Amino acid sequence: MPPKNEQEKMRVSFDLDEVLFVNPKTHKTEKELSFPFRHFYKERLRLGTPDLIHSLQSMGFEVWIYTSSFRSERYIKALFRHYGICFDGVINGTRHLKEVQRGRSQILPQKVPNKYRISLHIDDESVICSYGREFGFDTYQLDADDDDWKEKVIFKAEEVRRKWEKKRRAGSFPIKPDNH
Repeated sequence: MPPKNEQEKMRVSFDLDEVLFVNPKTHKTEKELSFPFRHFYKERLRLGTPDLIHSLQSMGFEVWIYTSSFRSERYIKALFRHYGICFDGVINGTRHLKEVQRGRSQILPQKVPNKYRISLHIDDESVICSYGREFGFDTYQLDADDDDWKEKVIFKAEEVRRKWEKKRRAGSFPIKPDNH
């Protein structure tokens, strides 16, 4: 069982495609990886991603990836290590199907962050963000190309943390994740 302070640590998750991985023709990106790594890792990171992840972690948030893509956890972690980023957890399409969908005939949303105690999920798809209201998790919908995206994500994370702290003080916490 994790220590009490780790149980209370708020988790923020990010989608990959069009959120952290973006097209350099339409978005400002981090510098391309050096040779030979740029040939293995073709994805380009949205400008400011390493700073944002480090800021959230230094503020006491766990930072996770929650993607519906089937890139392996090993691949995702290795790519981000080249940018000095270590995630606290990774959920890919394979893990989601195994742990959330689990062969049910009823199709669940492609992301259910509260299954993993994720307090805030950042995504670009409005449908994923709308599921937040239905399934009880907070989301932030990232606009396509937004120079202020880092500040907006941090503001939203702090807002959600205040909301959850208020619930905790009121005694309606901890909320157990929905174990579909």
